[in-house]
Amino acid sequence: MHHASVGSPPRSVAPRTAARVALVLGLCSVLLLALVVGEWGPLTTADRDVARTTHRWAVADPDVTRVCRILTDWVWDPVTMRLLGAAVAVWLLWRHADRWTAGWLVVTAALGTVIQQALKAAVGRARPVWPDPVDSAHYAAYPSGHALTATVVCGLLLWLLRRHGAGPVLWRTAVTAAVISVAGVGLTRIWLGVHWPSDVLAGWLLGAALVALAIAAHLRFRP
Repeated sequence: MHHASVGSPPRSVAPRTAARVALVLGLCSVLLLALVVGEWGPLTTADRDVARTTHRWAVADPDVTRVCRILTDWVWDPVTMRLLGAAVAVWLLWRHADRWTAGWLVVTAALGTVIQQALKAAVGRARPVWPDPVDSAHYAAYPSGHALTATVVCGLLLWLLRRHGAGPVLWRTAVTAAVISVAGVGLTRIWLGVHWPSDVLAGWLLGAALVALAIAAHLRFRP
């Protein structure tokens, strides 16, 4: 009997399974949104406590803060992530003539942007305010666009790698890079004092839900 290696890409999931995952993640996102809008005490307290602690660290360690700004502004930022997704879409067209998947990738990434901007406008949550800020950001806080965009792009690209038969070494490298990028961008947003922790959690949950929904759609509707 053949057993799949732990470091190998997982086998394909059924559209129904991906849809169920999307539903669970979507419900978690709705619950978190309700807690944020309702200003649930324990969540608000946790947000403030974590934000104050990390801000003190950021002020006390300018070298780490400088690295965080570089990573969040030039490596894991939404523009870089969208350009990465666009480059993969071009590769799909050029190497595989797969217009459907290329369009699916671009549309899903664009939908992520629409969702985050719509929620920012609807919720209108204020960002943390500090007397000695180490960074600044525009628009409302909820959800984190950096966290959502990184989750969507990295999640979709990982699935495409698996679909195109990535070898164990490439797969492990890609998973490691994706985990570091998605987790790292969220942590830098908190460290820099421009997001509450629940903003970042919302970005991760919404991004993962969108990835699962997009995978379900691809498996179900691709010709």
